[in-house]
Amino acid sequence: MSVAEPRRIVLFRHAKADWPQVTDHERPLADRGRMDAAVAGRKLADSGITFDLALCSTSVRTRETWKLAVHELAHRPKTVYEERVYEASPGELIAVLNEVPDDVQNVILIGHNPGVHGLAEILAATAETDARERMNRRGFPAAAFAVVTHEGSWKALEPGVATLADYWAPSE
Repeated sequence: MSVAEPRRIVLFRHAKADWPQVTDHERPLADRGRMDAAVAGRKLADSGITFDLALCSTSVRTRETWKLAVHELAHRPKTVYEERVYEASPGELIAVLNEVPDDVQNVILIGHNPGVHGLAEILAATAETDARERMNRRGFPAAAFAVVTHEGSWKALEPGVATLADYWAPSE
């Protein structure tokens, strides 16, 4: 693929987690989270994006979110469970995305706030339609996702080089 073709990054926050007596990393999804993860998966399927790669935090809630969402997609991408996505800052997430091979066009990153929300904000210099307004109004609740487009190599991904193409949150 040419690096001039737009690349898409979907920044997907895990669905609503439960609060049992376990470490933060081991928190599972709540009942509502399981339902919202499947709904988000259907919304991702409706977007028509075919993912080449999924980068998923190693936490239980992100893995459960991805398992329920990917079930709704027509094509299951290669999934990499990446420890560095757990509790990552926007800068740390950019470093992970900078390592994506250039033959990959569309990536979904399943992670946590405030990192995924912050990354959507700092990557996107511009926005299509009312995506930024909706994201600013709603914040980045559990199971929300933002679609960001970028032209250029993954190594060239940095703050301000992308466009916020879409945003979705449960009850949107």
